[in-house]
Amino acid sequence: MEITMPVKNSRHTMTRQWELLKLLPTTGSGSTAKELCESLNTQGHTVSKRQIERDLGDLMEVFPIDCNNASKPYGWRWVKGAQVDIPGIGMAEALSLKLMEGCMTPLLPNAIMSTLKPRLLQAEKLLNEKSSSNLHARWVDKIRTVTPTLPLCAPEINEVILEQIQEALLQDKQLEAHYQSSTSVEPKKYRLNPLALIQRGPVTYLAATVQPFADVRLFALHRFSKADMTKEPITCQENFNLEQYIEGGNLHFGSGKQIRLRANLDDYLAKILQETPLSADQKIIQKNDVYSVTATLTNTWQLHWWILSHGEGIEVIAPKTLRETIGKRLKTASEYY
Repeated sequence: MEITMPVKNSRHTMTRQWELLKLLPTTGSGSTAKELCESLNTQGHTVSKRQIERDLGDLMEVFPIDCNNASKPYGWRWVKGAQVDIPGIGMAEALSLKLMEGCMTPLLPNAIMSTLKPRLLQAEKLLNEKSSSNLHARWVDKIRTVTPTLPLCAPEINEVILEQIQEALLQDKQLEAHYQSSTSVEPKKYRLNPLALIQRGPVTYLAATVQPFADVRLFALHRFSKADMTKEPITCQENFNLEQYIEGGNLHFGSGKQIRLRANLDDYLAKILQETPLSADQKIIQKNDVYSVTATLTNTWQLHWWILSHGEGIEVIAPKTLRETIGKRLKTASEYY
C-alpha cells in the first residue's frame, strides 16, 4: 500500500529545507546543525537538531553541500566554487525591509524600487504568516518612530518627475526643470546639476546647483512641475560632500554661522536640556531660582523656531541680534491675541 505524505506536511518540509539552504555559508568551516536549528526556529520553523541533520543528508544528494567532519561538531557549507542563487526571504530581511519601506520610495531610483517590490511583498506575506507563531514576526507591531514636532502630512510628488530626477542623479546628468519656490507666483525654468536627495521630515529635497553657478541649493521635490533629464553631464560636483553639507547645518536653513547662545530657562526646560543637551559644550548653571544655559550652536531658522516654541520658558540673553529678532517675533505674535 502506497503512503502519500499530506500536502500540508510536504509543503512545510519544502519550505523548511529551502530556508535551510539559504542559511548555509559559502566560506569558512561551515555552520553546525545546532546553529542551523536555532536559526530556523527563530524564523518560526519548529524543528529539532536531529531533523536538521536528516534534512542535510537528503539535500546533499541533490545540492553541492559539503560536510566538514574533520572534528565535532560537524560544519555544513556549500562546496567551494558552487553556483549558489537561492531566492527567498528570511525573517531578518523581512523585518528590515518592512521597517525601511516607508522612507525608501522617494530616495531609491524607481528601477531599484521595482526590483524590491517582490521582496517587499514577500516580507509582508512572511510576517503575516508567522505573526501567530513567531515572536520576531510581531516586532514591527511593537516599535514606532514618532517625531517630537507636530506631524505633517507628506506632500504629493509627481511619479514621472521623481523618476526623471532620480535617473538624472544616478547618471550624473543635468536636469531641465520648472520649479516654483514657496515665495514665487509662477514656476521658473532652471538648468540643474543634481547632487543628492535628502529626506527632511515629510519633505524630500534635491540638493543641486543652478547652471552655471556653484552654490548648492535645496529644491523641494513636490514643487517641481516639470523635470527632464538631459544628455549633458553635471558640473560643479567635484567639491560637494553630502556628509559635510548636512553637518554644516544646511538642512536647518539660516546663515550657517556659529553663535554662542546664552539664555535663561525655567526649571522644566532646564531639566529637558540636562537630559538632551543643545551641544557638546553646553553648560547649565543654577543661581537662586534661575537656570542659565550657554551652548555653541549654528544660527538657523530651526533654532529660532525651537526658541519660539518654548515661549515663556526661555529668555535669550545673547547674542544681542538673536535676542532682538526673537523679541520682535514675540511682540508681533502677541498683537494677534
